[in-house]
Formats: sequence, structure tokens, C-alpha cells
Amino acid sequence: MNDFYLILGSEAALADRALSKISAQLKEEKAEVTTISAADAIVGDISDALAPSLFSERRALIIKDLQDLPEESRDEITRYLPEPDATTTVIFIHKGGVKGKALLDAIKKVKPEIIACEPLKKDAEKEQFVKELFLDSGRKASPGAVAALVGALGGDMRELQQAVSQIALDAPAGVIDEKYIDEFHQGRVETTGFDVADATIDGNLPTALISLRSAIETGTDPVMVTSAIASALRSLAKVSGSATGAKSFELAGQLGMAPWQIDKARRQLQGWTPRALSKAVQAIALADAQVKGAATDPIYALEKALATITAARAAR
Repeated sequence: MNDFYLILGSEAALADRALSKISAQLKEEKAEVTTISAADAIVGDISDALAPSLFSERRALIIKDLQDLPEESRDEITRYLPEPDATTTVIFIHKGGVKGKALLDAIKKVKPEIIACEPLKKDAEKEQFVKELFLDSGRKASPGAVAALVGALGGDMRELQQAVSQIALDAPAGVIDEKYIDEFHQGRVETTGFDVADATIDGNLPTALISLRSAIETGTDPVMVTSAIASALRSLAKVSGSATGAKSFELAGQLGMAPWQIDKARRQLQGWTPRALSKAVQAIALADAQVKGAATDPIYALEKALATITAARAAR
């Protein structure tokens, strides 16, 4: 194996796959693996992990989210780069962008094996990714099956990744065909962030919590849930300030909403007061910040927000 690997790019699904392949190779070599989250690193953590082994054991260090490494820890890497330990492999994972660029440039100078993980935009690229995922799982899928899966779930690489894992386990032996993909997709219970939002805006906390759990289990990102609820609250706020007697199609252009969205917001608005709306907006703004990194448990943060919002509506 190489002394250094650099997994570079913002597409998490590609980064996960790259790390899995390297990790499998390290496992075959019976390497002792240490993983450090850069944001949590304190001075000395990286130096300790890179210190020469007294027993010449095969080792590896994985540093995740390198762009978040504190300034005071960066020289522990730059000091190591020119003279790496022959028994150690270092895997750097960086999401790309300008953050931590100086350290990234220093790593590139030692010529690591760079694995690009930029977002896939073309269907052909996504189909190749899915094909490789099936092969990683020891399965083959027909071109039609791969295209059907990308067509159904291609907007989210993580969801594609999860779907391939499940299909590879559940599909009958042989080549996976398009018919099986269609059956799989139609049979999935796809609760979305908008289902959670509807139940929350209606003040139905039990249904909102059940919908949230179902949404998370079927691959919906918590950020999409907060986005859906925030969007619904914005719609309520827009409609609340409009003329009550105006037709929805007359307001559509003014509010930037479709007539059916205005009609729906009007129905939902009946249970809300301006004060309750204000509390709900504050609660979802806090939850949005928490699920984007400020909370250790984003699901709990979301559940708390749902309770706060439904309580605000009930209190009026």
C-alpha cells in the first residue's frame, strides 16, 4: 500500500466507498487502524498516532474531515510528511474547498494517491457508481436495472448506496433485472420530510414523530426535514399577510406560490396565531442549526423541535 492516501471531495457516498475499499485492504494486512476526527483532535493526538511502532507492526491512521483540523495540530502532519514511517499508512479525508488549503497543498507535494470524490452530476456517472457498488457486493445488475435505480433515487448518492446494499442482500440469485428494481421501488415506504412537516403543522405530534422515524429509516436526511418544516412555516407566514378574500390564483404571482399551495396553507393556518408562528419559526431555526452540526444527536434535536412547534400551535 501507499504511504499516503487523500480522499478529496464533498460527495460523502464516494468518500465512504473509497474508505471502505482501503479499510478492507488494511484488514487483509492485519493493520492496526486508528481513526481521528480532525475537529476533535487535540495537540499530540496525531503525533502519538504516527509515532514509530516498537514492534514494527502494520498500522494505519485515518484522519476524517481534515479541513476542520485545528491550526495548532497541523504542524504534527507537516513534520511527518517528509519522512513517513514505512510501517504506517495515512489516509486523509478532506471535503474540498479552500478551508485547510495550505495543509492540503503540503500533503499533495508528497504525491499521495488521490481519490476524487466530487459530486456526480451526469446519469452516466451515477450509473457507473451503482454498477460498481453492486460489484462490490458480489452482485451483477443489468444496465436497465441500474438505469431504473438511478432514475428512481439518483438525487441522493447516500440513498442509492443504501438501496444497493439492501437489494444485493434481498434479490434472488442471478443478475438483478429491471423488473426487480421496479418492484423494490414501488414497495418502499417512502415517508418524506413533507409528511413530517404536514403532521407537525397540523399539531399532530404522535404522527409527526412516527413520520420522522420512518423518514430517517428510509434515508431522508434530517436537514431535508427541517427544510420542509421551515418551508411550510414560510408558506403560512406569507398567506397570513395576504388578503383573506382574494382568490388563490390571484395571489399566486404576488406570493410566489402555486394556487394549490396557497389553498393548503390557508387550511393549515386556521390553527395558528402570529405568536405561535413566531415560536415555531424560532424552534425550527434552532433545530436546523443543530442538525447541521451543533448537536451531538440531530434526531433528538428534531424531536424536540416537533414537540415545541406542536405545543405552540396548541397554546395559540
